[in-house]
Amino acid sequence: MRVRILFLISILLLIFFSFFDITTGTAKISVDDIFAFLFRNDLSQTHYIILTEFRIPKVFTAIFAGAALSVAGLQMQTIFGNPLAGPYVLGISSGASLGVALLLLGTSGMFGLVMLYGLSNWLIIFAGWLGAALVLLLIFLVSVRVNDVMTILILGVLFGSAISAVISILQYFGDAQNLKIFVIWTMGSVSGISKEQLFIFVPVISVGLLLSGFSVKKLDLLLLGEEYAKTSGLNLFSTRLLIFASTSLLAGSITAFCGPIGFIGIVVNVICFNGFCSVHQLFTLD
Repeated sequence: MRVRILFLISILLLIFFSFFDITTGTAKISVDDIFAFLFRNDLSQTHYIILTEFRIPKVFTAIFAGAALSVAGLQMQTIFGNPLAGPYVLGISSGASLGVALLLLGTSGMFGLVMLYGLSNWLIIFAGWLGAALVLLLIFLVSVRVNDVMTILILGVLFGSAISAVISILQYFGDAQNLKIFVIWTMGSVSGISKEQLFIFVPVISVGLLLSGFSVKKLDLLLLGEEYAKTSGLNLFSTRLLIFASTSLLAGSITAFCGPIGFIGIVVNVICFNGFCSVHQLFTLD
């Protein structure tokens, strides 16, 4: 019952702050204007552009990014049994950052040419995705040979540190203009996704959340310990593979589209480790 109430309160707060974010800004848009836009499509051209091109995409990006990072954080904290484990502990964020750094700082002349054709944002997203995917592949190859989950965690941290060192070298040799673009990207933002990019961002995050839904009962067993999960018939290898794939898709996509904004994922340790509810309760509200 307590979970249901808090979940309902969270939904109401989400709706309230979404409307608050849409209506506030340099150009004031009233709630009546929002309802006119939703039900009568009766809105001034200026307000219509502000809503459809900037504020509504930003709100949807923030909602899906928050959901993705929270679920990814919950999965990592459960599988590693550590409340400090976040969605980026496997070096996924660092891999995405390396992909973007290689694009911006390693191929400066080529990127400048691409910018002339308006493809820079899409190319940055693709580079982030590719970098995250390569790190995921590396982690998967390691997990095939290593059965200890804590060893995988340590290796993920080491991969992340090594990649960060490579990025630092690229920053040192990069030119000033592209270095500025990269630094701005590393700050992270939910306001940089266009309406067109949203049609790719939302389905990809939805697929990642769907994959995480298949691992709900497996995560509940892992909360009780790996040995108990084994005796209950849980296949640890396939479970890790599913969870790593889901987390990588979620965290890698968020990093590619929004930059490294992974701090949200660690917040769910309150749910997972402080006796508030189980993973199954979080998804089913039982």
